[in-house]
Amino acid sequence: MRSVFRFVLYCLLISPGFLFAASKRFEVDYHVGFLPAEGLATVRIEVRPDSGRVVSLDLRMDAERYLDVQGDGEIVRAGERVAWTVPDDGGELRYRYRIDKRRRDGGFDARITPDWTLVRLDHLVPPLRARLTRDTDARARLFVDLPAGWSNVDTQYLRSRDGASFVIVDPRQRFDRPTGWLIAGDVGTRREQIHGMEVSVGAPKGDPMGRNEYIAFINIVAPEMLAAFDSLPKKMLIVGAGDPMWRGGLSGPRSLYLHSERPILSENGTSTLIHELVHVVTRVRGEVGDDWIAEGLAEFYSIELMRRSGLLTEARADKAFDWMRNHGKAIKTLHAERSFGPRTARAVTLFRALDAEIRQRTRDAQSLDDLVRALMALKRRIATTDLRGSVQTLTGQPSEVLQTSLLTE
Repeated sequence: MRSVFRFVLYCLLISPGFLFAASKRFEVDYHVGFLPAEGLATVRIEVRPDSGRVVSLDLRMDAERYLDVQGDGEIVRAGERVAWTVPDDGGELRYRYRIDKRRRDGGFDARITPDWTLVRLDHLVPPLRARLTRDTDARARLFVDLPAGWSNVDTQYLRSRDGASFVIVDPRQRFDRPTGWLIAGDVGTRREQIHGMEVSVGAPKGDPMGRNEYIAFINIVAPEMLAAFDSLPKKMLIVGAGDPMWRGGLSGPRSLYLHSERPILSENGTSTLIHELVHVVTRVRGEVGDDWIAEGLAEFYSIELMRRSGLLTEARADKAFDWMRNHGKAIKTLHAERSFGPRTARAVTLFRALDAEIRQRTRDAQSLDDLVRALMALKRRIATTDLRGSVQTLTGQPSEVLQTSLLTE
């Protein structure tokens, strides 16, 4: 056994790649700029070959938002698809993106003004399919060029050592693409290191968003969040603005948006901030028809994590769970394309009962925390069958709580 160990150690010392096939590389730089007077962003995707290369990209681009698409090599636009055949020696794809976007209720969930912008990077660079040479992976960076008078920009990514760009790393993708929220312009930002996580809170200057209050709140809750979910991201970006932005919360990869007048702690004992943080940290998403899983877990933990951290007393937390039970009592099924309001409240009640069942069956050796970590490990959208299977793995028997008419198809 010692001789085998010495051989492996020797091989690693003389050739660290002997156990692992070396991945080929290509370079991709994303250059983003803003044209406030025109309500547009300019985007340039620059691809350069190295030991590997990009053969082609197929991007989903509707003609209303993605304008003036051009670049090197062959570009074919058909309906909402743009196919780009990349020259062998690399090249650029250039286009403009219309930023302002209203929801059905009239509020903006993306906006550019003369002084600032709030927008999703995964909208600036849309979903795509990449054809690459074999065993090829990206080395990706994001450069943001600010208009005159704009002084600040932040994303979910950490900056490069020289501070000139953001380093994009996505282990799940070979063609790394920027995602999450971006805020730029004349904005004020507060930053803090909390349990190994860089928390950055930004909003336009003069906006009433309580940047310091957000950081203080997270500083209290983060230890319980880490204990529950076993990990926190290296960076967390929180952005916000007031009217006419949408008066809600929207999570993205390692980032989230909140309307700046949204209370950190609501009258019913929940917290939109903690709700969205749970989405960001766990990345649990429901399959089609099972959105209640992600929304119910986020709302359950918005109460539970505050109880555990002392932000809610036991009595106040119990009242919050009672409010959820009453609010959702008329719901007959949890299955729906979107879960909100009474349906999410009914899901909270179910998850509280499920937590009690898991604890009782395992004599407090396991809890809903362990179930969530198991769902996180699946790294895909979660269905009701996944929930039932994971509970059975934890407790050794099917869940009685999940044998309910609420989950009948």
